[in-house]
This record gives sequence, C-alpha cells and structure tokens, in this order.
Amino acid sequence: MTTTGMNSLEENLASLTARFDAAVTNAADAHALDEVRVAFLGRSGEVTGVRRGIGALPPAERPNAGKVINAAVEALEAKLAEAITRVERAALERSLDDTIDVTFPGPPANIGAIHPVRRVGLEVARYFTRHGFAVVLGPEIETDANNFDALNIPPDHPAREGLDSFYLRPDLVLRTHTSPMQVRSMRKHGPPIAIIVPGKAYRRDAVDARHLYMFHQVEGLMVGRGVHFGHLKGMLVGMCRELFGPSADVRFRPSFFPFTEPSAEIDVKCPACEGHGGSCRTCGGSGWIEIGGSGMVHPNVLRSVGYDPDEVTGWAFGCGLERIAMKRHDINDIRAFIENMPGFAEALA
Repeated sequence: MTTTGMNSLEENLASLTARFDAAVTNAADAHALDEVRVAFLGRSGEVTGVRRGIGALPPAERPNAGKVINAAVEALEAKLAEAITRVERAALERSLDDTIDVTFPGPPANIGAIHPVRRVGLEVARYFTRHGFAVVLGPEIETDANNFDALNIPPDHPAREGLDSFYLRPDLVLRTHTSPMQVRSMRKHGPPIAIIVPGKAYRRDAVDARHLYMFHQVEGLMVGRGVHFGHLKGMLVGMCRELFGPSADVRFRPSFFPFTEPSAEIDVKCPACEGHGGSCRTCGGSGWIEIGGSGMVHPNVLRSVGYDPDEVTGWAFGCGLERIAMKRHDINDIRAFIENMPGFAEALA
C-alpha cells in the first residue's frame, strides 16, 4: 500500500514535469512563460493539486512525499528561470538586428517658441525701457482699496459688483486691471516716476472672439512736472508703429475712465475685415479693435497717493496684450491664444 502510494506520486510528478517541459519549450515570449508558471506553479496550479494529495498517504510517508515534491518544484523553477533568460536574450538579439547608422543626422531638436502674447509683452517692455521707463510687477490678488478706491472708482460703480469681478473675500479681489500698481508705485516713490507694468488681469467676461476672463495687460504711468497729453499720444503712437509698422493706423477715441481725465481709448484697424466693419465678428462691425484705454491721471488719484496735483501731472494707459497680438498676427479670435493648438506658437514665431 505504501509503495503504491509513493509510486503513484512519483508517476504524477514525472507526467507533470514532462508536460511542463513541453509548455516551456513552446513558449515564445515572456507572457507565454508567465502563463506556464501560473498553470503549473501558481496558487491554483497543478503542483498545488499534487501537494493536496499528500494527505491521502500514510502518516509515515508524508514527510518523504513533501521532500520529493519540493525537489521537483525546485527543478521546475530552475527550468522556468532558464527559459526566461533564453527569451530575454532572444529579444535583445532581435533588437540588435535593427541596424542604426550612427553617422546619419538625427532629427532636429524641437526647442519650442515664445508664446505670441509674451513676445508682444517683451517688445512693449523694450520700447519703454529704451525711453527710460522701469518695468515693475505686482500681485494678482489685490485689495479692494487699491483696485478701486485709490483709483477714484466709486462704491456704486458696476465694476465693483460680484457680477463683474472675482472677489476672494469682501476686501480682496483678483485684480481687474494692472492699474493698482500705479498706486503702489507712487506711494513707494515720489515724482518724477515712469513705469510700465505687464501682468495678468481678471474679469467676469463671457468668453467670445474678443473677450477672455483671464487676460494680459501692460500698464504705463508717467508723472512729473509739465507732463501733458501730447507726451501720452506721442509715446503710444510710437509704440503702435513699432509693433505694427510705421504706417499703422491708430486712433484716439474720447472716452471716460474714473482714474483719468481727459480719457481716450486706443484703437487699431481690425485685422479680420481690414477696417471695413460690416458683419465682422472680431470688431463687432466697427472696423477697429480697441487695444486699451489712456488719459491724464485724475487729480483724485494723485491726492490718494500723496502727490500734489497742483505741482505735478501725469498720464497713464493700459493695453491688452492679446489685442495687440491679434493685430500683429491677423488673428480674428482671441481664444486661439488659450486653446493649446500644436504648432501655434511656432507658426507665429
């Protein structure tokens, strides 16, 4: 009885080993070898079934049966490891068969390009720094006082409503323009002062061909004795003609802003309709695109920062960089700047 039990176990192991060897030989890749491992050596594999048969043997033979099974398993695992090495070596040799000519020129490196909005900002900064202006940056989260009160914007102005501005709390807002840096800079430095402020601004605008809720502006400020509107016009016409060419069409349209008086909006001819207007979506039929507002700094703003409006005067402007880039590159939809289209920046480089 005892001999018959051990003989049956050894016969089962021999049959299992033969089938295992055949499966390993036929396995062509690592995935197939892993399937063999699971089928024979896995938790529910054939070896586990053989181990469960030990309980049917007499108690005296069970230790010897366990040793026989363990020895067989070690042999199977060694064969499996050898097969895995064989398959990996074959895969490496196949990869080496793909001859590479190391003397052949490689593909050109894709180093990217500066985004057109940033490039416009850099060009504007270079223009003004050549004329003695300093470039300053400021926080995008501003106090309600700096963003509105100090700029002569009254409490009942529509821009101060939650429908137009992004309030973080009653006294903090995502700045709606870069103009608060006028206030910060004048409080920090006495006249004369000449600065530009590039940066982001936020408004609750509906996104369309001309508006984004997050956009880029560049703010300019010059304050000193004898500063007048002619200086403002000269600087801005010079900026536009440097950006758009010496024959660029620029116009100043009378307007109103709480922080400047008198005030004017700066327009350039629409790139989509070439100034014809009509049903043009980009310019709304006017033939012109507004790129910003400007004017003489309001006396109340000068007083709010401790300047004497009887002693000094100043001008300020704020232009949208996206609007300038649209004109520069004949783009008729402002959303193109934020849609991450492949090759967009390279095409405009």
